[in-house]
Amino acid sequence: MKKVIVGISGGVDSSVAALLLQKQGYEVIGVTFVFTEDFDPTDAILVCKKLGIEHHVLDYKNEFKHKVIDPFLNDYKRGVTPNPCVLCNRYVKFQFLYDAMKKYACDCIATGHYAKVIHNHLYKSSDLNKDQTYFLCELTNEELSRVLFPLEGISKDEVRQIAMENDLVTAKKKDSTDVCFITSNFKNYIQKKIKSNKGDIIDISSRKKIGEHHGLSQFTIGQRRGLGIGGTSEKMFVVGKDTKHNTLYVALGENNPYLFSDSCILEYVNFNCDYRPTECTAKFRYRQQEYPVELEYLKNGEVLVKYKEIKGVTPGQACVFYQKDLCIGGGIIKEVRKKNQKLWYLL
Repeated sequence: MKKVIVGISGGVDSSVAALLLQKQGYEVIGVTFVFTEDFDPTDAILVCKKLGIEHHVLDYKNEFKHKVIDPFLNDYKRGVTPNPCVLCNRYVKFQFLYDAMKKYACDCIATGHYAKVIHNHLYKSSDLNKDQTYFLCELTNEELSRVLFPLEGISKDEVRQIAMENDLVTAKKKDSTDVCFITSNFKNYIQKKIKSNKGDIIDISSRKKIGEHHGLSQFTIGQRRGLGIGGTSEKMFVVGKDTKHNTLYVALGENNPYLFSDSCILEYVNFNCDYRPTECTAKFRYRQQEYPVELEYLKNGEVLVKYKEIKGVTPGQACVFYQKDLCIGGGIIKEVRKKNQKLWYLL
C-alpha cells in the first residue's frame, strides 16, 4: 500500500482530498502547517479523527514569516503588488510537504488544489472556474512527479456534496478568498505593518496635483476605489507609483493609455516543460483571460514577454504561461514596458 502525505488546511478541499485518497487505497497521513499565531487547527484535527488517519500539526511560523510575510511587505514598501500564494507554493507549502514525505517515509504528497498532473506536467483542472494552476506555475517537473491532486475532475459543488455525505465538519465551511495571513481588513493590515507618509496624487496627463494619499502601499495599479478624489464625472484609476518621490499617479477613464503596456520583463522564471516556447498564451492575473504572447529569452535568465496592448499589467504579479490546457511555467513581473521603454511612472 502506498503512503501519501496530505496537506490538511482545515478547509473542505483538503478534507475531501484526504478522503478520496483513503478510498482509493492509500495509507493517508495528514499534516497541518501552522503559519500564523491566530491559526486554529481544530477543524483539521477533527477531519483527521473522523477519517481515522495519522495526523501531525507542525509549527512553521518563523519560516513562513521569513519566506512569505517579510518579502510580501518588502514588495509593498518598494511599490510593487506581490502575489504571496505563488511564492508560498514554491518556497514554503510544497517544500514542507516534501520534507514531511521524507520524514514519514511516504511515496508522494497531495493537496486540495484544483489542477492535474500528467507525466510530471501541470494541466488545468476540469473545473476551470476553480483551476489553480496559476498559483502552481513555479513548481518544477521534479516536484510535480511526486504530487497528487485528487480533486481533478470534480467540481466544487461535488466536493461539498462528498463532504456532507461523509459528515465532515468542513462541508459548509466558507472558502478562503484573501491572503491567508491577513485576517483583518487588508488596508488596515498594510497600514499597521508599513509606515506610511502622506504624498501627492498627481494627474499624470496634466502633471498637476489633485489630492493627497496616506501611503503608496495602500494602492495598486488599476485601482479605482478608495482614492479619495472627488469632483470628476469619470472614474480615476491608479496608473503608477513613484516610491522615490512618494507620488501616486492617476488618470481619468478606464481606457486611458497609461493603464496599458505592450511588454514586460519577468524574473524568477520557471518552466516545467521540456522546451522553450517562443509563442504561447499568458495570464497576468488569476481571474484574467489568457492573451497571446511572444517570449524572448534574455542572457541573465529573465524573459521579455511581448503582447498587444493589455491593461493593468503590474510589477510583482505572476505572469503564467499556457499552451491550451498545459501550464508550462511562469515568472514574476519585474518591469512593465510600452514601445520598448520602461514606464517611468511604474517605479
